[in-house]
Amino acid sequence: MARVLHLSEFTKGGIETHLNEVLGYQSSVHDVYLMVSEQNSSRETLCISPERLIVYPYKRKPMHMLKAMSAMARVMKELKPDIVHVHGTFAGLFARGMLLFRRQRPAIVYCAHGWSFLMDTSPWKKRLYALAERILECRSDAIIHISRHEQRMALAYGLSARKSVVVYNGVSERKPSDVEDPPIETTPSCLNLLYVGRFDRQKGFDRLLDLFRQHDFPNVKLYLIGDTVLKAQTYDFPDNAVRLGWVDNSKIDRYMSACDAVIVPSRWEGFGIVAVEALRNGKPVIASRRGALPEIVEHDVNGYLFDFDDTEQLAAIIRGMDKNRLEEMGRAGRDIFLGKFHADGMNGRIESLYRDVLIGRRGRHASAEGKYV
Repeated sequence: MARVLHLSEFTKGGIETHLNEVLGYQSSVHDVYLMVSEQNSSRETLCISPERLIVYPYKRKPMHMLKAMSAMARVMKELKPDIVHVHGTFAGLFARGMLLFRRQRPAIVYCAHGWSFLMDTSPWKKRLYALAERILECRSDAIIHISRHEQRMALAYGLSARKSVVVYNGVSERKPSDVEDPPIETTPSCLNLLYVGRFDRQKGFDRLLDLFRQHDFPNVKLYLIGDTVLKAQTYDFPDNAVRLGWVDNSKIDRYMSACDAVIVPSRWEGFGIVAVEALRNGKPVIASRRGALPEIVEHDVNGYLFDFDDTEQLAAIIRGMDKNRLEEMGRAGRDIFLGKFHADGMNGRIESLYRDVLIGRRGRHASAEGKYV
């Protein structure tokens, strides 16, 4: 048993799903703590006991960032963890930056959950972000990539192959109670399409709304779960879109089971846990051919892939959807979930990585990425 401290900036969205899967497993095998910011993190929905949850005051401003680093240093000194598992770019900056000039430190396992240098931004910013990651890498014992695409691009930007591993995100099997009593009444004669995620540019939310405003899909109903996170934005919603707001993750399966397909139109995506949740529910996924999504969705097998910049291609897919064919692809997706994206596999690979880090086998993590994937 090891003492493990998980660190994250905020948890709202897919990161909470991932943390809950990991915390739920590790609580029975390790001495586990979680430290998160008060901004966009929910005490009620994080699967950890209150006495093991540490919440620090925070805003994404320089002074608050320095205070966050100080708080992390204090907690590490008090808890003396064997492993600090860091989630996300900003938490990675705070934790590893604070340890940059310290000789004594715990083992650091870092997962960016989507590299900042793969965002849709200017080339000079990408180079700057990659440089920062290369500098901070010296305070990482292992770096988890959540897809082969993420690892391939990170190595191209100069990160260490020796410290790199690939561990796909996974989710647990749904509970029978999670799919009872669908919370929305869908129209059987319509194709009911579901979007789940933040209402922001990364997720391609603006492109999705533009598509539905510009094209007439008379037999399609679009349901939208989510909202803005870090800053408020105003959107012009089409008439055939139904806004459902944020939904507790334990209820997501009910909405997915009520719809015919799930759409993930991301501009960039480190992984795409919503797509895996759709496969778990036997629902096909319509996804952009960006980031890791082609590693989850196989075109015309468990869903459809489209070129993000070709809106007509996506429009043609939506117009051509057939309920019987969607059901067939949903069954195929369910098999893919069980074989590739179940939480048991993810947690087992993280556990093996912890074991390797703790016994000092730091030169072997990247020698066979398939060892963890």
